[in-house]
Amino acid sequence: MILRKAVHSVFAQLSDSINQLSQEEYVMPCKNLFGNSIGQHVRHIIELFQCLDEGYQEGIINYENRKRDLKIETDKQFSTYLLRNIYEGLQKDDKSLILLSTYDELTKDPVRISTNYYREIAYNLEHTIHHMALIRIGISEVSTIAVPKEFGVAGSTIKYRRSCAQ
Repeated sequence: MILRKAVHSVFAQLSDSINQLSQEEYVMPCKNLFGNSIGQHVRHIIELFQCLDEGYQEGIINYENRKRDLKIETDKQFSTYLLRNIYEGLQKDDKSLILLSTYDELTKDPVRISTNYYREIAYNLEHTIHHMALIRIGISEVSTIAVPKEFGVAGSTIKYRRSCAQ
């Protein structure tokens, strides 16, 4: 599956960067991220994929019911372990799913949206890239490690830039 390969590439970039950070840099609040840490953004990425995996069997996904596990945002080794596990678990067949979401803080009854497993992997991939762009900002604030130039850049943007350079 092409999506799985794309997730692997993005997760590899993310894991490599996390591994280069010190534990202190991983948890350090970043002024440019409104006091959030790199670890908090990594946790958010992981937990959306976990919600998708947990809802697959029943066929109902609700990203709002994340666990918000502090261990993920404070333990960089645990986070990279989870990224590997998530990637390895993406071998499921496509199937129809229902996405539940309220989309605001006032709505009590969630909206039910028809979707499918592959579409939700694609959503989570784009969501991951978006958060990696923020993580890139955080890394530049707390560390001097180098990240790949494609880190946090959508595949379509990379393709476009390459076509302009020719």
